[in-house]
Formats: sequence, structure tokens, C-alpha cells
Amino acid sequence: MPKLKLISILLLIANCVFGQLKLQVKVFDENSKQNIAFVTISEKNIQIGTTDTNGICLLKLTAGIHQLEFTQIGYTKKLESINISQDESIQIMMKPDVQALDEIVIVSSTRNNTSIENATLKVEVLGKEELDEESSIKPGNVASIIGDASGVQIQQSSVTTGNSNVRIQGLDGKYTQLLRDGMPLYEGFSGGFGILSTPPLDLQQIEMIKGSASTLYGGGAIGGLINLISRKPKMQQEADVLLNATTLKEFNGNIFLAHRKSKFGYTLFTGSNQQLNVDVNKDGISDLPDAQSYIVHPRIFYYPTERTTIYVGYNGVSDKRIGGDLYHPNENYNHYTEQNISLRNTIEYNAEHHFKNNSKLTYKGCYSSFNRKINITANPNITGHQNNLYNELSFFKPYKESSFVAGINFNADHYQTKEPLYASLQEFANKTAGIFVQNTLQVKKLTIETGLRYDYHFTYKSFFLPRLAFFYRINKAFASRIGYGRGYKTPNPLVQQNSDFSVLQLTFPTSVKPELSNGLNAEINYKLEINKDASLFINEALFYTDVLNPVVFTVDKTTQMVTTQNARGKLVSKGSDTYIKLKLEDIELYAGYTFTQANKEYLSNNKFVPLTPKHRFALVAMYEIEGKWRIGIEGSYTGKQHRYDYSTTPGYFFAAAMLQRNINKHFIVVLNCENIFDFRMSRVESLYVGSITNPQFKALWAPIDGRVINLSIRWKL
Repeated sequence: MPKLKLISILLLIANCVFGQLKLQVKVFDENSKQNIAFVTISEKNIQIGTTDTNGICLLKLTAGIHQLEFTQIGYTKKLESINISQDESIQIMMKPDVQALDEIVIVSSTRNNTSIENATLKVEVLGKEELDEESSIKPGNVASIIGDASGVQIQQSSVTTGNSNVRIQGLDGKYTQLLRDGMPLYEGFSGGFGILSTPPLDLQQIEMIKGSASTLYGGGAIGGLINLISRKPKMQQEADVLLNATTLKEFNGNIFLAHRKSKFGYTLFTGSNQQLNVDVNKDGISDLPDAQSYIVHPRIFYYPTERTTIYVGYNGVSDKRIGGDLYHPNENYNHYTEQNISLRNTIEYNAEHHFKNNSKLTYKGCYSSFNRKINITANPNITGHQNNLYNELSFFKPYKESSFVAGINFNADHYQTKEPLYASLQEFANKTAGIFVQNTLQVKKLTIETGLRYDYHFTYKSFFLPRLAFFYRINKAFASRIGYGRGYKTPNPLVQQNSDFSVLQLTFPTSVKPELSNGLNAEINYKLEINKDASLFINEALFYTDVLNPVVFTVDKTTQMVTTQNARGKLVSKGSDTYIKLKLEDIELYAGYTFTQANKEYLSNNKFVPLTPKHRFALVAMYEIEGKWRIGIEGSYTGKQHRYDYSTTPGYFFAAAMLQRNINKHFIVVLNCENIFDFRMSRVESLYVGSITNPQFKALWAPIDGRVINLSIRWKL
């Protein structure tokens, strides 16, 4: 009997040891037949595996029948009964969930074709639904929708022109890199007009990285980056026509057309934006300028093979604005006006080839020419010209448990003052050659991403930018990220400021040194799928950035000349960003709170960064009725800010409401009201000091245009 028991135990152990069979699972998208990465595989509510970047997972199972569950955001849950008796391979097809497709948008800004859900970087994507909505509310440009994101602030720098810059996590606009299809176009002299000349109807999505991204995109992306992704043609004909008018005398007309047939395709956007001058606060100075802009953006696509895409395009933007004292009836009166006339011409090109092993080779580039003429009363005319050139070659290679991307790029811009010849700043140029590598490794639930960039600047020499990031999926509900990146910013007298400076004022000594930065971001996510129509998502993020030797601009009160120099110390921005999204059938609720503490540590007192609110809160509610009506309300609070004279502004509330009617699948009508409570900076203080013939404008800390109602009509094919 003892021998029999021993044999039985040994047989049982052998069955456990040798009964472990290997099952290789490969998961595909049912429609596109593309691999699906990071699919969670569970049995009896216990996670037993996750697919890699190639959609493959190797499971070890005992012989017999297993009930496996496959889940991934953006796809319908898949249940599969597997009877395994030997080592084998199977293929699983998952069906996309149309209602959740926006949550599995692939982000190109991370360079490794990962989904937003599993990226090691904190990336926010404003997709098709958000851009469709914004096109009907603010069709002229994307400034409003970008400014609605938590941790992002649109800083208007000019009363008379509306010129604006983007600030992320409390840092000045010069630390945010603005890209179009992954290429920098809006630096220096042309920077502030970038977001003012990009309509949402021309975009597929907007990708925002909060925190250091210089390792991926070079100098300038210290606070983060905004990547504007253009729409691409589909096999079915697309036509999108939008007309809009507002109570503040703005009129917009935009058209987008696209189609692909076999080897060729095209996209075409053309738009016109007209704004009549409006003096909202009746102080004699326009709060909205007379403005006319025209945009045309055609692109031709060629598909020589199923794996190769080539396109070339042209983007032309003509903009004319005049603001100031436009209301005095006496023609002999000495009016104060500021006129800006600009013209941007951009040639873009891209070639992309996908190999059979899912690797990808990409070459892309652009050349942009920007001309701007400024005419301010009692000042000489200023005419400036800037050229931008960018070229990049990159290679992406996925492996079983990892992916690798490497590339080289060259970036150059050159500015020259055409008139007057005695301007303080006559010429300025940047030339940078860079090489970057990035590796993403998945070890079970942990993703490790390492990156390194080497940039050689033709003036400021070498920069090494390392990056290290981790993404850990704790379970189906919780996930966390943490990352560190180093960055730099070379001195540039034409960078975006909270107030605009003229080339007649700017002086730029060669002794100014580059700024260096360290950025750290950490976050934790929680996602609960209550049922197919209800879900909860919570994100809590922490951020810290320090900038060493920050370049500061100082205005001489007597001569009004502006000097640039390095501060002896560092600039620090830190805080937290909370985001909550709740979906209950036809109701969607969004809430966000950003706490920012930005200080100039090189000062002994009054260390605060001006015009940076410590507290910002926003709440959005959307309700959809039978696919025909859509109702939305938005409320936000911006806390007090410090002015440049060390005084503080009051906090203020902002509210908006929207009503959308889908008449049929082609026609959409939207009625929208922004700034319902009509809060304006001019209700607290005057927008300028001095006389109306020679006004000295204050830095702006709140809206100046007041309440506005718009009505838009949209036709889609």
C-alpha cells in the first residue's frame, strides 16, 4: 500500500509538470486584420497573460478545456472555449466597439505606435468627436479646444491682434513645442499665429504631451508639446461644409473634401474667417480686431503598394488684422492703430513604408516661408521674414516583447528684418542636427521605455537628452506611469511671451546661454467598466519641472528697450492634475482640477511666475437624446493670479452652453453660448494706461471679448 500511494503521488506530480502545454495566441482586429497589442487574457476572472506589441501571448495551460476571456479598450469582450491536448497556436479575432473607438486611438507622438491606454508618456488625445464638436462651436482655430484641457492655458499676448501662445503646467509659452504632423512650424517670429491659423475641421486629432518630450522632438518641448494631426483620405468620398456666424461679428466658412481610389487619393481644406472690429467695453480701443484670413490646404496621396504611402501637400495661410482706436469720427484725429499682415506658405512631404515584419521606415519634411508686416501708429513699419526647414528619417521595428525606433533629423530657421534697417534685431538663425533612439520593452505587466537624443546646435554645440519611463498595469482597473526626461531650450529673442515685443526693442547679447531642464511626471489611473453603457475613469497626475539658467526678458522703463540674460538660479513648476470622466448611458460628465505652483527660485521674494493661476477647475456635462439632440454645459473657475506689479487678480467663473440638433445624417445645426456670465478683464481694470493716442497695454489675465453666441450649420457626406 505505501508503494502504491507513492506511485500515485509521483504520477500526479508528473501530470502537473508535464501537463503544462504551450498555447500561442495571436489577436487580430476583425476588420483591419491588424495585430492588437496589450489585450488582457483572463480565466475565471484571473489575468493569465497580455499580448505583446505584435499581438502575441504565450500561455502555459494544463490539458483540457479552458474558458478564456479577451478584453481590450475599444473592442467588444471576446469569450473563447479552448480544448488543448498538445502545444498549439490559435488566432483570435476581436470586433471593434464603435462607441469606444475614441479610447483606443493610436498616438503618433510617442513614435512607437502604441495606444493611448498603454503609453508610458502622459498623452491626451482630442479625437474626431471632440474636433467635430469644436468645429461647430469655434470653427476659426483650435485655441479654444486646446485651452479647455486641464493643465493647459492659452495666453493672449496682444489686445489689438489676438496673438496667443500655449502654456503647459505653469511654464511660459516658449517651453511648449507646437507641431503639425510631427514637424515644428511655429517657432519664433511666426509662433503666436500658429494656433490662430489652424481650423479644427482640417484635423484628424490633436495629441498633447504634458511634461518633457525633448528626447523625442528636440529642444523646446520642456513643458510639453501639441501635435496637430491632419486628416487623411478614406475609401469613401468625404465632404464637410460648415457655415458659422456669431454675435461678435465673426463669420466662418470652411470646406473639407477627401477621397481615395486605389493608387491615388486627396484631401482638400479651404476656409475663410472674417471678423469685424468690436469694442466690447466701450473704451475706444477694439477688443476684437478687423480680421480676414484665408486658408487652403491640398494634399495628394500616392499608394504604389499596399504597404507604401507617399504624399505631398501645400498649406497657404493669408491673414490681415487691424485693431486699436477705430471709432473716432474725426479723420484728422491722431488714431492709434496696429495692423498685422502675414502670409505663410508651407510645402510638406512624407513617404512611409511598412515591411512584412511590421517594421516601418518613414521620411518626412517641410519647408515654410512666413512674412509679416507690422504697422503701428507713430512707429516705423516693420517687415520681417522667417524660413523654416525640417527633415527627418526614422525607422520603427517591433519585436516579440519590445519595439525600437531610431531616427535622424535636421531643423533650421532663419529670421531677417527687412525694414527698418536700423531695427535692434536684424537677423537671427538656428540650425540643429539630431539623432534619437528609443526602446520600449514589455515585461509581463510592466513596460519600460528608454530613450536618448543627441543634438548638435551649430551655435551652442552638443546636448545629450536621456529619458526613462515606466508603465505598470496593476490589474484590469489600475495602472500607473512614471517618467523622467531632460530637455533644453536655446536662446531665441523671438520666442512667445505673455506680452508681444517689437524687433525695434529687442537686444540679444551673444553671452546668453541655453536653458537646461529636468522633468518628472507620475500618475495613477483607475478605470471601472460598470456595464456596456456605464464607465468611470479617474486619473491623478503629479508633475515637476525645473529650468536651469532661465532666459529672462527685462524692459527698461525709460527707453522701452528689452534685454535678455540668464538668471542665476532655476525656474520650478510643480503641481497636480486630476481628471474624472463618468459615462452613464446617454450622459457624460467630465471634471478636472489643476494645482500649479510655479516659482522663480532665483529671486529672493515675489518668486511667483506672473499670470499663472494656482487653482483651475472645470466641469463639463453632455446629454444625448436618441442621437438627434445633444445638450452640453460647461463651467470653469480660474483662481487668482499675480500681475507683474506683484498685485493679485480676482478669480473668475466661466460658463458655456451648447445645443445641437442632428436633423438627419447629413445636416447638423448648433447653437452655442460662450462666457454666459460675460466676465471680462475690463470689468476689473482698464486694459491700458496712458492716453488713447499712445496706449500702454497691460498683460492680459482674463477674457476680453465677453459673451458670444454663435449659430453654425454643417453638411456632411
